[in-house]
Amino acid sequence: QVQLVESGGGMVQAGGSLRLSCAASGRPVSSYAMGWFAQAPGKEREFVAAINYNGDVPYYADSVKGRFTISRDNAKSTVYLQMNNLKPEDTAVYFCAADSQGTLTRMVVESTYWHYWGQGTQVTVSS
Repeated sequence: QVQLVESGGGMVQAGGSLRLSCAASGRPVSSYAMGWFAQAPGKEREFVAAINYNGDVPYYADSVKGRFTISRDNAKSTVYLQMNNLKPEDTAVYFCAADSQGTLTRMVVESTYWHYWGQGTQVTVSS
């Protein structure tokens, strides 16, 4: 089993920045793909970003390209989401996800693809 714990959420004004972290434990995740999803109130969980097992292939939703950066530190079993130029529409609970398939496929945008999930961290962006 893999346990994922997110941190770094909070409240920020539009245009501001936050960095989310997701710490993995239970078993090594250096061979796992990792991802981030966001769920706004009343909406489905939506794909934000994913990264392959060694961190050299990131993939982003169009809505965050150029503003968000996903990265990972396998020595720390941690994945990060740097969020810049935040907008009110980015307000959501952000969830970390992991899957033992280490390379990315087009299926990573589907929440059903991912096997492990964290409990989420709230991000609120005010206008």
